[in-house]
Amino acid sequence: MSFSDSESSSHGGEYKTFRQISRDRLLYEMLQSCKSGDKKSSWKVLIMDRVTVKVMSHSCKMADITDQGVSLVEDLFRRRQPLPSMDAVYFIQPSKENVVMFLSDMSGREPLYRKAYVFFSSPIPKDLLSRIRGDSSVIQRIGSLNEMNLEYFSIDSQAFITDHERALEELFGDNAGNSRKSEALLNEIAMRIATVFASLKEFPFVRYRAAKGLDDDTVTIDRDLIPTKLAAAIWNNITTYKTSIHDFPQKETCELLIVDRSVDQVAPVIHEWTYDAMCHDLLDLDGNKYVHEVQSKSGGEPEKKEVLLEDHDPVWLELRHAHIAEASERLHDKMTNFVSKNKAAQLQQRDGSELSTRDIQKMVQALPQYNEQMEKLSLHVAIAGKINNIIRELGLRDLGQLEQDLVFGDAGAKEVINFLRTKQDGMSENKLRLLMIYAFVYPEKFEGDKGIKLMQLARLSKADMKAVKNMKLLGGSASKKTSRGTFSLKFDSVKKKHAARKDRTGDEETWALFRFYPMIEELIENLSKGELPKDEYHCMNSPSPSNNGSQRNVGTSQPTSVRAGPSNAPHSMRSKRTPTWARPRSSDDGYSSDSVLRSASSDFKRMGQRIFVFIIGGATRSELRVCHKLTAKLRREVVLGTTSMEDPPQYITKLKLLSEKELSIEDIHF
Repeated sequence: MSFSDSESSSHGGEYKTFRQISRDRLLYEMLQSCKSGDKKSSWKVLIMDRVTVKVMSHSCKMADITDQGVSLVEDLFRRRQPLPSMDAVYFIQPSKENVVMFLSDMSGREPLYRKAYVFFSSPIPKDLLSRIRGDSSVIQRIGSLNEMNLEYFSIDSQAFITDHERALEELFGDNAGNSRKSEALLNEIAMRIATVFASLKEFPFVRYRAAKGLDDDTVTIDRDLIPTKLAAAIWNNITTYKTSIHDFPQKETCELLIVDRSVDQVAPVIHEWTYDAMCHDLLDLDGNKYVHEVQSKSGGEPEKKEVLLEDHDPVWLELRHAHIAEASERLHDKMTNFVSKNKAAQLQQRDGSELSTRDIQKMVQALPQYNEQMEKLSLHVAIAGKINNIIRELGLRDLGQLEQDLVFGDAGAKEVINFLRTKQDGMSENKLRLLMIYAFVYPEKFEGDKGIKLMQLARLSKADMKAVKNMKLLGGSASKKTSRGTFSLKFDSVKKKHAARKDRTGDEETWALFRFYPMIEELIENLSKGELPKDEYHCMNSPSPSNNGSQRNVGTSQPTSVRAGPSNAPHSMRSKRTPTWARPRSSDDGYSSDSVLRSASSDFKRMGQRIFVFIIGGATRSELRVCHKLTAKLRREVVLGTTSMEDPPQYITKLKLLSEKELSIEDIHF
């Protein structure tokens, strides 16, 4: 029996992406390593708890697990049939309840399994380890006892979550404060983030958005210290790994930047126009699961079919970050070219003419591949068509234009009021999202009774207005000078310029409604260049002079402002656009998406040091897109971590929950 730790490494040899390493550790380091000397019984049982089953399902498919000799997957807390002739692999959290259940399974004269291989998802406390070692009947039946240090949920090739859906409410809500619950939550988030670095054998520079300094006008509130507290907790875990994990780096190998949702309050609510974001914003998805109707082979009623919009689908992988207009055009071209070039499709389209034997043979040979590829293309053509219909029905192009003009300082009160007056029948959620953006860019427009009038003009309910009012809870420092009986949506002590972004498109022709970018794009670029302002972003470990990361020159550049204002001459891009919002694009061959899957891994060769950015309180699809974009641009794999992935409806609901008090008209004094 061995008490070991992770021995896989991402350094040296072929470069593996974040998700590849996670998957390989679970399949090979854990499942494949549990080999019994008895060749007659190669099958084993895999036992997991509520958390670890989600960890496994986010990284591996059932077929991957069975390929490693697992014939049965069981829940630790369900009644299980004794299988004394089989070995068991336990992948569980190191909690007291789990350890008690494990000991119950394997103790006594008749244990449930012949031998147990135990893998803990995070470091096990010493008292629980002593409890296992102290049971003489169990200790003889343990094949190995390991700390896997893998307790995060891989949701994308370059993204993970810690699965804390209520983090926004519990850390930033009215009742968060200094409660033990908040501290426990931060410690759990930190532990799960730390297991990412344990898995990848990476030792990060731990950088974080620092709390604003104290002065005569402001006080630092506990919410403003959340990134600092999380950074400290992560650092404590990382320093422990340096001495407890074999081959863990002793010098920094990557960058970690910790921010919270206050870094960008526009990204979660603005309409993002990529295919991926539109799917999650406008369609009724359950995670990445989409239900669509397909024609019945028997000719009856259409059948409902569930599909996953994930990396294994080459069409999704190719188009997910494309503008919805571009995705629609490319899908149309793909379908047209595929039908014109595919022999099976051509033969099926013949108008009743008799087929030769050779024609039939060609059709039979091409048909299986044709059906699979046509099914994927047809799915995405249908999805894109549905999204475009929703865009037209809800008038989202005009709304999207106004949203982006507000963000870049090209629109103001006149345009917002005119829009609300002319769109009285629009969806309340869309008008609420517009007002949230307006409040962020023009907080003074919500002072006094102005907020009440805007609410009445938009025909929003009191519950809807809670989302606007609660934005202040993510604003950082609170002003002491706020007058009694009023509330100002000022997010810091300095009056904000009337633009939340500087325009980065320049004179380059681009897709309409594609100007917006999340703030982490600038932060990651500045981090990569070593230009994060030191007074705003602190580091738990001082950079060592000998560490020369790719494209990084820490401490030599002058600090620059991250949250840049508008350019000297802000201008509207509307006059530069043609009446049509979709540029024509040259199409590829009939079904070139397969090449995306083949080339994806090769793009990571000769990468520089990884960059990790963790957002407390939820991340958005646009922020995930930026991480993929900057990976190619910076030649450094950028991995996004967050407590949960948020789509606009979910985020707005969570924002409303930050305050428990019901609002009345009298309560809203902006």
